[in-house]
Amino acid sequence: MSDSGNRQVYYHDYLQLDRLLDCQELESTKAGRTAHDEMLFIIVHQAYEIWFKQVLWELDAAARLFDSDVVEERDVGRAVRHLERIVEIQRVTIQQIDILETMTPLDFLDFRDFLIPASGFQSVQFRLIENKLGMRPEDRLNFGSSKYSARLRQDHRKVVEEVEVSTSLFDRIALWLDRTPFLRFGNYDFWSAYRGAVDEMLDHDAEAISGNSTLSPEQIERQLDGLATTRKQFEAVTRESDYEKLRAEGHFRMSHRAFTAALLVNLYRDEPILHVPFRLLQVLVDIDENFSTWRYRHALMVLRMLGAKIGTGGSSGHDYLRRVADHNKVFRDLFRVSTFLIPRSAIPVLPEGVRATMGFRYS
Repeated sequence: MSDSGNRQVYYHDYLQLDRLLDCQELESTKAGRTAHDEMLFIIVHQAYEIWFKQVLWELDAAARLFDSDVVEERDVGRAVRHLERIVEIQRVTIQQIDILETMTPLDFLDFRDFLIPASGFQSVQFRLIENKLGMRPEDRLNFGSSKYSARLRQDHRKVVEEVEVSTSLFDRIALWLDRTPFLRFGNYDFWSAYRGAVDEMLDHDAEAISGNSTLSPEQIERQLDGLATTRKQFEAVTRESDYEKLRAEGHFRMSHRAFTAALLVNLYRDEPILHVPFRLLQVLVDIDENFSTWRYRHALMVLRMLGAKIGTGGSSGHDYLRRVADHNKVFRDLFRVSTFLIPRSAIPVLPEGVRATMGFRYS
């Protein structure tokens, strides 16, 4: 019989504060000249790692909900809540940079040399987050010719690289989108309706440009050339063979059907059954965007602290980190969906039978 009902839980012991508050060991103190701001540096980065642990906890929970050939609607909503929590955690981690920037460059130089060669490159949990989201080796901007995991201790490298080849959240989401109904529904074909709407929209734009008396012949020709380029972009995704060619070249990662489903969800997000899927796709973009913002803020902080100096991990500091912020993304396909959206007024009206199936009715 359990005695948990009689056991008194004490706040200090429950949070293991003796251990938690005793794990800030200053390298400058060990060297005999304590640098005041090293305490702040350690605490901020330890806080990052604690938040990364929570992000992994939420990420694993969301991934499990999609680890099935059939995903219940309620589970999609639950996954959205897990991922939205990650977004809120990301906002906190971005704000923590403000606290770190209360330390001046001279304050940092008081202890910087004691940290070499340790750096954020060696955050195992952050690498696990990237890999569990779906970051592939070819998606990364590596430093020099060495792999991103090269700076990790051997046991940590093994863990990170095992996750690298496992099924990621991106993989699960892409398979879920690939199974989306409504792309074909009876006699209704989404692509046929969409192509017709795009052609009508672009034809109308061409007429408006050609008939614009305020434009010179050269301006009209230039704008029509731009419109022709836009038409080719749309054709590249409406024709599966063209899309697959672009996918083979690395421009897209999802299957044509999965990308089509993401486009459909965005266009018809006002239909009740697509509300939650739309929120899911948006929160995945939010997560990618927030990590880019966090990386960019980190790059600016490094520029502020070190200028053009080499970082403690041996990288070219600000320039490398800025390029990583622009480059390292997982859900690029979901960002690209916006290229192929059309105005609400041009979106094809769904057949009544399809709308009824997408709605919630009680009779």
